[in-house]
Amino acid sequence: MADLSSAFRGRFLLAAAAGVVTAILAGGGDASAEDLRGKVELLARGGKGLAKGSDVRQAVVFFEPKEPRPTRAPEAPFVISTEDKEFRPRVLAIPRGSKVRFPNSDPILHNVFSVSGANSFDFGLYRKGPGQTRRFDAPGLVRVFCNVHHSMVAYIWVLATPYSISPAADGSFTLSGVPKGPGKLTVWHEQAEPWTIDLQVPTPGPVAARLEITRPRIPPHVDKSGRSYFRNSREKYGG
Repeated sequence: MADLSSAFRGRFLLAAAAGVVTAILAGGGDASAEDLRGKVELLARGGKGLAKGSDVRQAVVFFEPKEPRPTRAPEAPFVISTEDKEFRPRVLAIPRGSKVRFPNSDPILHNVFSVSGANSFDFGLYRKGPGQTRRFDAPGLVRVFCNVHHSMVAYIWVLATPYSISPAADGSFTLSGVPKGPGKLTVWHEQAEPWTIDLQVPTPGPVAARLEITRPRIPPHVDKSGRSYFRNSREKYGG
């Protein structure tokens, strides 16, 4: 999970996690703001111990104040590349209005597309090269697939809040400069149901949320035409 260069992008690190969040609010330099600290823990089905094989760094944690705060999209596009028949990064959180470029780094054809409502797009088949760019204006989750390779999946969280982060390898995170007052905290992971809670900043104590890993890493899905990828018992186009 890459650390983005600018201070603004730093709030929109890569994301996805279903787990336990223990959040503790600590005072910051701004009297009207707090630092929201916590930890994400991924649990196995039924809550029976820690989940195995799920990366906590793929979590997206974001706070939405009741009074919305402005976001600003950077001029330079974010990048999701295709490498070794995978999207890298797999999870990306961006401020709404941001652009994402999709280069192809493989020596084979890919067809990147999404059918996620207002953020839908279809780049068609394209070879190795710089790829195309798409701007995302509608807040929400964008599911990205390749029409050639069923196993290729990525997620883009288009956010209308500047308070977003992904956990470290140990699950810890800090949301800096969160405004005091009411709001909603959300934790998302591709393999679990999202967890949200309404809270007041600062809180009187830690906030804990337990979510279970219940979904496969490759979700069931069809191609852009609504047909099975496996109707010919193999991936299409010989890729």
